[in-house]
Amino acid sequence: MHSLRLAALLIGAAILEAGGDALVRVGLQRRALPMLAGAACLVAYGVVVNLGSLNFGRLMGIYIVTFFVVSQIVAAAVFGQLPTARAVTAGGLMICAALVLCA
Repeated sequence: MHSLRLAALLIGAAILEAGGDALVRVGLQRRALPMLAGAACLVAYGVVVNLGSLNFGRLMGIYIVTFFVVSQIVAAAVFGQLPTARAVTAGGLMICAALVLCA
């Protein structure tokens, strides 16, 4: 159950961070509401990502991989930017690194 809770926290934090970044990007086109919503998401991300019980270095290592995967999904869904072959390769290597951290 601990692993499931941690996975949910990391995925939730990544969704808040990538979504917040996307909203800020939209807000930079002189739209105040998305900018404010993005800022709120980024603050919430900071709280959620630190709810995990792992030591900070290990937590951030695993989180970075989670964020990378979620950000690729957001880039495709929101901006129509599909990952390149390099990004897919890098993502695969990052997932391998996360598995080492989880062991």
